[in-house]
Amino acid sequence: MASHQEKTQLDKRAKKGETVVPGGTGGGSFEAQQHLAEGAEDGIRARKKQLGTKGYQKMGR
Repeated sequence: MASHQEKTQLDKRAKKGETVVPGGTGGGSFEAQQHLAEGAEDGIRARKKQLGTKGYQKMGR
């Protein structure tokens, strides 16, 4: 987990438009990017469950 100082620095960078969390593109703050990344992971897991592993692998080709 990032320290308070690290979070503050990441938040400043995020507010300047930089993506500081993988999968958090478009978030205007460090916290927003974290939530976007978590939501993306949940969506990926749900889609994989719907399609099954083989269907999900085919979709990626």
